Amino acid sequence: MKQSSTFRLSVLVFGFAFLYIPILSLIVYSFNKSRLVTVWGGFSTQWYGRLLDNDQILDAAWLSLKIAAINATGAVILGTLAGLALARFGKFRGRTLLSGMTTAPLVMPEVITGLSLLMLFVVMEAMFGWPAGRGVTTVTIAHMTLTLAYVTVIVQSRLSTLDDSLEEAAMDLGARPSKIFFVITLPIIAPALISGWLLSFTISLDDLVIASFVSGPGSSTLPMVIFSKVRMGVSPDINALASIIVLLVTIGVITAGIFLARQEKRRQRDMQMAAAAK
Repeated sequence: MKQSSTFRLSVLVFGFAFLYIPILSLIVYSFNKSRLVTVWGGFSTQWYGRLLDNDQILDAAWLSLKIAAINATGAVILGTLAGLALARFGKFRGRTLLSGMTTAPLVMPEVITGLSLLMLFVVMEAMFGWPAGRGVTTVTIAHMTLTLAYVTVIVQSRLSTLDDSLEEAAMDLGARPSKIFFVITLPIIAPALISGWLLSFTISLDDLVIASFVSGPGSSTLPMVIFSKVRMGVSPDINALASIIVLLVTIGVITAGIFLARQEKRRQRDMQMAAAAK
């Protein structure tokens, strides 16, 4: 028994070390004075200053953040509607088609997705004149197509475990379906919506393959710019940029975790009060 516990602890430590030691090394070397990223030349913050003077990286970062925010918001709205239809409307004509279309991007290779979307945009431009060329609009639509599937699965899973008695009680009291959704259903599934938004934001911010297919001149996202620079050799300002992104992601995850924990405690407290009232 003791040997089994030691083995599992060793595997756990090795797994976390394998994941996080490279990230920690990257952060440490972002403060390296030397231009060579693998040779420590002393402590310095000069690369953070040079990063702020690099307009190409800053413009690409701002573009990626804007696309990711729009994509995450749109994916949450559409994914919530799709998840609600699949979880609550039972069997209806086209359910299988809707389920397959919303979950296909989960198993489809990104190369195929990017190529098919590129062909779609080319045909649409030839037939309707929109979208005019490839740029921010096409990248946002492509990312929304991908992340919509993740939000749909998350929301559908949350709705399938939701207690219907709360909504039924509200309907018995005369509440309209729209009011039931916004007052009862939406607050309950809010943690799932937040998780879907953060996941969509992260996937969009990290995507390289699909964006490479559907982007055009002047719409290079941050992963595209970093990939083009890394092919020429890793520079210390890229380490500085990666460290900033890690910091922002860590803050976002901790904030979301605290919010979700508070929401869960509030939900359990309300359930205990309701049980006590009975």
